Parts: sequence; structure tokens; C-alpha cells
Amino acid sequence: MPRYKLTIEYDGGPFVGWQRQKNGPSVQGALEQAAEKLDGAPREIYGAGRTDSGVHALGQVAHVDLDKDLPADKVRDALNHHLKPHPIAVVEARRVSDAFHARFKANRRGYIYRLQARRAPLTLTRGQVWRVSQDLDVAAMHAAAQHLVGTHDFTTFRDSQCQADSPVKSLDKIAVFQSGAEIHVTVEAISFLHRQVRSIVGSLVEVGLAKWTPEDFKAALDAANRTRCGPVAPPDGLYLAFVQYPGGFELPE
Repeated sequence: MPRYKLTIEYDGGPFVGWQRQKNGPSVQGALEQAAEKLDGAPREIYGAGRTDSGVHALGQVAHVDLDKDLPADKVRDALNHHLKPHPIAVVEARRVSDAFHARFKANRRGYIYRLQARRAPLTLTRGQVWRVSQDLDVAAMHAAAQHLVGTHDFTTFRDSQCQADSPVKSLDKIAVFQSGAEIHVTVEAISFLHRQVRSIVGSLVEVGLAKWTPEDFKAALDAANRTRCGPVAPPDGLYLAFVQYPGGFELPE
């Protein structure tokens, strides 16, 4: 069975999350329905990450095995046809070897969180950006965030329902910067704990509002205690930006 790597963009607002669930529509479920219509039989979609309800993606990656041996562009176009009217798009499809696995072969993941500091309600970006009604000190937020780089016990920024074996993770890069009218937080690591990024962003906003100092933020990390986490940021502003893999999996058409 030919295997296809899919790069996927979606608005997470209408979904209970990436993972197929009984309590509502999921991104995975919508893709599997589209794949079944394309291939004529049930097909399982394997994703690189399980985004929560309301979380978006610019570059989620998944793979699917099909009975039909089709050009990758036709797989992309056919899936997009069958995904209507869901706010999901297969941006790219590529043929890959059977050794490729969207989740287990990934060696870096990147998230972006979008904020906007303004008094007025959001209109055009409602549901896509977290609006904070007061000004934020971006430089202080960035300084605080640098304490996270490296390997740490991230219990403070780990959801109580997280099923990971260990709270210890290595964070490669994090930056907080102004981007036009928005403030962006970008984070890169091999993998993340459940709601780790949203927990981090919520606490960084406490720094931006001058409720915490960068040293308070470091103390919260060092405490390795979930009760020391600030308010968790809402899902609206979070995007899975990219998933990276080593070379050698892609096959010629």
C-alpha cells in the first residue's frame, strides 16, 4: 500500500481537537472520512501531534496508507474535495517510504502563539488571537522565556491530565516579539507536554502585565509545582506551525 505524507492546515474552532473522539467532530475524523471516500475503504490517519479543542494548525503532518496508487497531487486535491465544508486543507501530499511515521519519526515541532494587546474587541481575528486588554512588556516576556531553554522539569507548565511518562523535556528555542499589531511567542522542541505551550504563554503574560518579574517566572519553573503556573492561555491563539523530519523518507513520483 502506498504511503502518503500530508501537510495540513486547519481552523481548530469547530473541532474537539485533532484526535478522533465520541463527543464531537475531530480533525482526524474528518480526514479519515475524506480518505475513505477517496480510497473506497476505511483508512486510519496518523498525526504528528494531538492538538486540543480550538487549537489551529499551519503545518500539522499526518500519514495515510491507501490501496490506490495515485500521484501525490491527485491525493491532495481529492482529499480537499471530500473535506468540504470543513475548515481543513491538505496543503501538500508526498509519497514516502513505509519507514516514515508522522508521529514517531518527527525530530522537531514548532508552535506559534498569537496575542494582541488592545482595548477594543477583536473582529477579523476573533477566535484566532488571544486579546489581552492591557499593554504587555514584550522585552520582559522574552527575557523570562529564556529561562526555559534547555532541559528542565516542566511540571509547573504541565497539565494535570498529561499522560507523558516524565515531566522532563528539552526546549530548543523560544522567542517573544512584536509582529505588526500582534505579539508572537514561538517555541521549538522535539516534543511537548499536554498544554505546555498554553501554560507557558499564560505565565509569560503575567510577566508582560508586570504581575510577575522574569525572576518570578524562573522561580515558578524551578518549583516544579503545577500550582505555581499562571492562568492557562486560551486555545484561540495557538497554532502548530511545523513538524520537521530527517531526510530519506520521500520517494520520487
